[in-house]
Amino acid sequence: MKGIIKKSLLIAALFLSTVNAALANAQTIKVGTMGTYEPFSYHNENGELVGYDIEVLREVAKRDASLQFEFIASPWDTLFPGLDANRFQLLAQQLTSNRDRVRRYYLTDNRYFTCVSQLIVKAGRNDIHSLADLKGKKIGMTVGDSFTRLVEDWNNEHGNILTIVYYEQDIPTILQDIATGRIDATVNDPIMAKSKAAKQNLNIRVVGEPLAADPTFFVMKKDAAGNALKQRIDSALQAMHDDGTLSRLSVKYFATDYTR
Repeated sequence: MKGIIKKSLLIAALFLSTVNAALANAQTIKVGTMGTYEPFSYHNENGELVGYDIEVLREVAKRDASLQFEFIASPWDTLFPGLDANRFQLLAQQLTSNRDRVRRYYLTDNRYFTCVSQLIVKAGRNDIHSLADLKGKKIGMTVGDSFTRLVEDWNNEHGNILTIVYYEQDIPTILQDIATGRIDATVNDPIMAKSKAAKQNLNIRVVGEPLAADPTFFVMKKDAAGNALKQRIDSALQAMHDDGTLSRLSVKYFATDYTR
């Protein structure tokens, strides 16, 4: 019996030694995220960065002891320049795929969410149900994001009938301008928009059918280090898909599985 106990203690000690060695050699990955995009990335009452995107990556780190993530809040227009300059090695900001991103960066093979694009207007308006209804009106969009690309592409295909007002700021400013009547609508994720509106006490509503439903990915530099990081994150995400962890996280935050 003493021999069995001694052997068990030795195995446990070796295991702890291996884990400690992995933690000691863990690579700290700086993650760029807005921190103002509730419920995906935001600061809680203690000033800590939390949210669905953050929790997914923390689960990734639990599964790969060689990875540690340091989350850095930064405005939207600094995220990709920060990645280019190696201020960040990873972006976590509900990012979808487009031709420019695929050309310039690595995106994980595995999605971790499905982002819906939908029209958002002031509560009480019944004259807007589609992009076509915005002819002669103003739609506010953030410079350079995927929702803006969707609207621009639609506009190009339909005779440029939309008047697009471009914002450097993120969605809270746009929602405020919708509520005050400075602009008529925007396109964004309805989950995030409703959360923001409730926090800002703004009367907005989501209208019409979804314009798109696109998978979201983590984004890395297109170099050897970025490729190595991509493979490690993809391995963890695949396991999280397979064992239902991603589904459970989605249901926890949104009461619906948006991961498939």
